[in-house]
Amino acid sequence: MRWDGQTAQHQDADALPGLEERGSVLERWPTPGFDGASFLEVTARSALNRVPGQGFMRGAWTINPYRGCQHACRYCFARQTHTYLDLDAGADFDRRIVVKANVVEVLRRELAGPRREVDAVQLGTNTDPYQRAEGRYRLLPGILRALAEHGASISILTKGTLLRRDLPLLASIARDVPVSIAMSIAIFDDELQQAVEPGTPSTRARLDAVRAVRDAGLDCAVFAMPILPGLTDTRAHLEGAFAAIAEAGATSAIASALHLRPGAREWYLQWLRAEHPRLVPLYDRVYRDERGRFGSYAHPEYRQWLRERIRPLQVHHGLSRTVVAPGTGLSAVAPSNRAVEARRARQLPSTEGAPMLAATLF
Repeated sequence: MRWDGQTAQHQDADALPGLEERGSVLERWPTPGFDGASFLEVTARSALNRVPGQGFMRGAWTINPYRGCQHACRYCFARQTHTYLDLDAGADFDRRIVVKANVVEVLRRELAGPRREVDAVQLGTNTDPYQRAEGRYRLLPGILRALAEHGASISILTKGTLLRRDLPLLASIARDVPVSIAMSIAIFDDELQQAVEPGTPSTRARLDAVRAVRDAGLDCAVFAMPILPGLTDTRAHLEGAFAAIAEAGATSAIASALHLRPGAREWYLQWLRAEHPRLVPLYDRVYRDERGRFGSYAHPEYRQWLRERIRPLQVHHGLSRTVVAPGTGLSAVAPSNRAVEARRARQLPSTEGAPMLAATLF
């Protein structure tokens, strides 16, 4: 979706007479009950995105029905993408949500036409598909059905407990195509969680969602990430986190250090300086290089220290079924045997050995 084709001033040569200037914007309004959020409905040109470049996500097919995210996580790596729409990466990202109102229709058309070769799709790689807006727009059931009917495997990463609404549908789909579900739960301190992720469901609610996924007969990974240096990397916090994840019945759990891309970096550090100024020197040590430049990834030494702290907890709680995404220091959930067997039985191209995308929401 390109923003210059979504504005009200855009001249649409294919529009009906008299509607040329309406472009692909449908409607925009503040919505009661949505805490100051406003929605901009657009008619998207494409539903499926293929990740370019040489990173560990290269070649992956993704769907993002929303741009911007009401979860308002201060560290969200996707914040910078809002600036592509001439909106800011801070408050606009949290409150001005772009909704691809026709995404299901476009997806079905793409799967039947030029992108019929798509066999695996990731949801939740940019902004959360189960953010609060989904309760109003209900786009996910149509997306899931379209993918299942096409025979594409489905991976979902979310912080949203609204996922529970679609569990009967996902359980039904999983009988025919591989379904992978991961719940993101980064912070196991209620006060800190509300300060850093003010729009998300509580940690307890997300653990309950993990139990619901397991009760529905599906595997559920937990992404206990990002780990926030000086805040959630203590032994006590991590031990409590992995114990709670195991008690909820998760089938695996992974964790990695905070990733601070431009956009997210400024928003998160602004909060850190205001609320935890004593930690600013620590972040300088962990993220700045020898030239004083602030990087997106924590230093390799810190990531290694963190892995050595996390790995025994994964093993102790039986949550260690993981692989590592090359070159990133990020772990990812390995595909379950059931998913691999289902794909083989249907004689679809194998995804065995390809990690489910990790940390892409952060």
